[in-house]
Amino acid sequence: MQVSTIHSPQPTDIQGYIHSIETCGTVDGPGIRFVIFTAGCPLRCLYCSNPDCRYIENGKKVSVDTLIQEIQKYTSYMNASGGGVTVSGGEPLYQPHFVTEIFRRCKALGIHTALDTSGYCDLQVAKPVIEQADLVLLDIKSYDPNIYAKVTSVSLEPTLAIARYLNAIHKPTWIRFVLVPGLTDAPHNIEGLADFVATLKNVEKIEVLPFHKMGEYKWGQLGYEYQLKETQPPTAEQVQAAHAIFHSRGINVA
Repeated sequence: MQVSTIHSPQPTDIQGYIHSIETCGTVDGPGIRFVIFTAGCPLRCLYCSNPDCRYIENGKKVSVDTLIQEIQKYTSYMNASGGGVTVSGGEPLYQPHFVTEIFRRCKALGIHTALDTSGYCDLQVAKPVIEQADLVLLDIKSYDPNIYAKVTSVSLEPTLAIARYLNAIHKPTWIRFVLVPGLTDAPHNIEGLADFVATLKNVEKIEVLPFHKMGEYKWGQLGYEYQLKETQPPTAEQVQAAHAIFHSRGINVA
């Protein structure tokens, strides 16, 4: 598996490519968070809300110094709410040196750090980033390898390897699973994921995220074919059924 990365310059001049930032995010980790969406992603998820993040060269080049200056404007909100900084994407592990330095600088300032990742990365490349993260939000998009490949166009195994490593080092982790009717909602798929997560002692909770089509218009603007046009969001009953499977394994569900 090949992972594109930015070269590793001296810490004082590390730069990377971002898609955007959200200054007061509330859904990507605890509290109020400064969320950095990086550019570049090796996955091609059928339901992706940010298909404009696919290619790193389409991002905006920015230095860690610039980001830290901006982050410090929001420390009062983060401190009061128990929040911090989350790096999401795209795929943050596509730019490991850049993200590691963001986290290192944040931790030096006492700011909580969270990594939102698909886990599709060579483990040795990911380790320095994980070391600097206080929390990992790990997206496991399917447990059935065939469904995973259909959803993402890549292999599941790197994500499972990172999940096992996070457990081995006792890194606080939230698992994220998108419930897509007719795609990821097969009972055997959810049960397989529940059985796997139940073996991980570091997982604080699993977030079942109902499928939505808020990013569909971007696909059209970019000339991409959106294959889930006819797929509807899950019903409340379907979401509750997924929750029940995770609850039956003793897993905290959000």
